[in-house]
Amino acid sequence: MLTIGITGGIGSGKSIVGRLFTVLGVPLYDSDSRAKEVMAHNLQLRQELTETFGAETFDAEGRLDRAYLARVAFPDPAQLARLNALVHPHVGRDFADWATARHAEGHAYVLKEAALLYESGAYKQLDRIITVFAPQTLRQQRVLLRDPHRSAQDVLTIIGKQLSEDEKLARADYVIYNDDEHLLIPQVLQLDAEVKALSATG
Repeated sequence: MLTIGITGGIGSGKSIVGRLFTVLGVPLYDSDSRAKEVMAHNLQLRQELTETFGAETFDAEGRLDRAYLARVAFPDPAQLARLNALVHPHVGRDFADWATARHAEGHAYVLKEAALLYESGAYKQLDRIITVFAPQTLRQQRVLLRDPHRSAQDVLTIIGKQLSEDEKLARADYVIYNDDEHLLIPQVLQLDAEVKALSATG
């Protein structure tokens, strides 16, 4: 079984592409949602987060206070690096366990969706990488429509913290263009066939 990463800059549409693969029966690991689960329920990580960012990381009922953590960690690159250094190894182990279970079910390949696939080092766990590409102007428009609470500057700040599109394209094994010029479904169908053929050859 192959493990395939799927990434792309904010607004590229990687989640939409991921959902198209799930329609074909491909298991998809959503790193963002799984990270939230791991942060909320992994006892070792909960202790590490509390020791690093304070007791306020979890509320009186023991729930992760994401707003507090965002205020403390996101504006400060050093604190954000500490947060990522704590969370990413646990998510990596969670993915490995999940992938092992999917392998036992007989799947030809699985997908791991992550915005920071390269930045987190998670790509090292994977056999191939798909990059979903869209021009920056289009990505900004999509995010502003999707997230009315964000400003144009907010989006630019997020883009600035992500690996450049040129670098993602250069490092990708496969590229899916979600630029309003190429149809998505034929690209997904073709890539699904290619990866299944690759998996079959071992």
